[in-house]
Parts: sequence; C-alpha cells; structure tokens
Amino acid sequence: MRTPMKLTVSEEDRATLERWLKSRAVTGKQKLRAKLVLLTADGAPSQEILDTLRISAPTLNLWRRRYRDCGIEGLKQGKTRPPRPPRVPPLPVEKVQAVLTLTLTGKPAAATHWSCRTLAQQVGISRMAVHRIWREHRLKPHRVKGFKVSNDPQFEAKSRDVIGLYLDPPEKAIVFSVDETSQIQALDRTPPGLPMKPGKNGTMTHDYKRHGTTTLFAALDVHAGTVMGECLPKHRNDEFLKFLKRLDRHTDKTLAVHLIVDNYATHKHPNVKTWLAKHPRFHLHFTPTSASWLNLVECFFRDITEERIRRGVFHSVADLEQAIMEYLDHRNAHPKPYHWTATPDAILNKVAKAKDTLGTLH
Repeated sequence: MRTPMKLTVSEEDRATLERWLKSRAVTGKQKLRAKLVLLTADGAPSQEILDTLRISAPTLNLWRRRYRDCGIEGLKQGKTRPPRPPRVPPLPVEKVQAVLTLTLTGKPAAATHWSCRTLAQQVGISRMAVHRIWREHRLKPHRVKGFKVSNDPQFEAKSRDVIGLYLDPPEKAIVFSVDETSQIQALDRTPPGLPMKPGKNGTMTHDYKRHGTTTLFAALDVHAGTVMGECLPKHRNDEFLKFLKRLDRHTDKTLAVHLIVDNYATHKHPNVKTWLAKHPRFHLHFTPTSASWLNLVECFFRDITEERIRRGVFHSVADLEQAIMEYLDHRNAHPKPYHWTATPDAILNKVAKAKDTLGTLH
C-alpha cells in the first residue's frame, strides 16, 4: 500500500473545498480536485484515493502538488499545459470568401446546388474545410424550404372571415371545418415487416398489393374537437351533398351551421348551391385560393395519415374504411380541439413581407 502524502489544509480552505462539493455552479473536475485534497488531508492512503475517485497516480500527484504550491487558486486552473498550436494552418481569407461567394451566388456544373465535395474540388480545399465554413456561417445548401403565396384578390377578406370563425365564433351556431381527402389506398404489404428490437427499427417493405381506394369526407367541430366522417367511393357533388345531408340530420336544427371549405369545384356545384338555398341555416365560408392551410381539418387529415393509415396493412377497401371509422370513434371518445392562435393581421403582415421579398428578386 502506498504511503500517504502529508498535506495540511487550513480550516478556511477546508470550508471552501466542502462548499465546492455542495455547489451546482462548480464543475465536476473542480469537485474531483477538492475531493482528492480533502482525502489526502484526512490521511487516506494513496491507493484508496485512486480506487475511490478512479483516477491515475500522475493525476493525484499533480493536483496535490498544485494545492501545495498554489493553494485554492491552483485547483481552479484547468489548463495544465499551454495550448498546442493548431496542426492545420487557418485558411486564407481569399479562400473563405471564395467558398462563401460560390455558395451564395454560384452553381456547380450540371447540378442545382453545391455539396461539400464539389465545392471543395472547385476551390481546391478539403471537404471538411468547406463544412466548417458552412457551419460557421450557418449555410445549408442541401436544404430548401417550399412556400406558396396566394394570389387570391380577396385573400384578406376571406382570411379574416375564416379566422374570425376560429377566434370569435357566432352565437347560436356551430362551426365545422370540412374537406375530403381522396384516393386513400388500401395497401396490403406483400411480405410482412420485421418487428422493432432494441437497437433496430421495425421494417416495412415497399412492395404492396393495391386493393382499391376510398374518399374520406370529414367535418371537424372546430370548438369541440369531434370529427364527423364518412367514407364514400368518389368525391363528386353527389357525395358532397350526401355528406351535407348527414350533417343536417346530426346537428341541432336550432343552430346555424357554418362550414369552412376550400375552393374545390364540388363545393361550388349548382346542385350544392340549390341545396344550400333550401337550407338557409347552412353557410359556406371559402378559404383563399392556394391557402388550404387555413382549414383546420387539414390537421386532422395529417394526424389520421400518420397515426393510422401510412403504416397500416389493409386486405381490402372494407378493412381500410373500418380502420378509419375505428380511429374516428376513438378520437371522438376523447376529443381534443386544435387551437388557432394566429391573428389575421399577423398573417397578412407575413404575406405582405413575402410578396415584397419576391418582388425584389424579379
């Protein structure tokens, strides 16, 4: 067993070291140094300290000597040696500027955007150097975001109308967000996928057998969160009228019904207009052109696609429709509404800014 080293710690230093051990602001390394000094001062054998703190003998001796020579302040110093000079010299400013200029304004031959390797070959530096420059300047040429600006001349009026129903609904009325998603495929995966295991994802084959399609008509009660849905084979005005009649049967006749719909031709068919004229308690509110994101039922379509349809295995259209209705029943048993928070002014300001930005590029 190693002979313990003699180390005298004053009462003031001991109080400081013990305070370090209890503090959340002190780093782990500094606490380790405090422990080894206190154990040494208490007469613990060196081997016991090495085993308890799981450190090497050179480390133990280093910080013992540091405390003996420099006191408490010596334990605060993290660097034990001067920093080594970098092995790779920094890139010339001209090279960095060339990378930035080509990234922001140029394109490679026969390609739409730069990669680390193509730009490195063009400039004559390593791909990691290009990667570091991009990271420092927060440039990501491999990524692009899509956008769509509505050109509807009535964008402001329609947006305020729809958002007003979300934020300040009329009294004695019920607001539905209505739409249909067509061509929902009943896909049967030919070979079964493998289950998930620790360290391995579950698998799903790309091979499938298509048994047919269905169309889901859905009406989201904006404020209650419940969804009324029906699966129909097509999405013509006949099917839309059938769905409207179902809404008429299952809603309180004393309430006005406000329906938020998009600009699909089915919703504006003469047969639909005739039916609406005979049922004055129904009111249609159209979202602006190319702005179906204003329709909250799109959030429901996203959820049912991700949670029930995309990974599902369906042996027939009937299996698919049964799965959809079971999802609706489960959701309606525990409804959770989507809360709209954006104001019309905030949206209009963003749209105006986008149009101004696009105008400067042309």
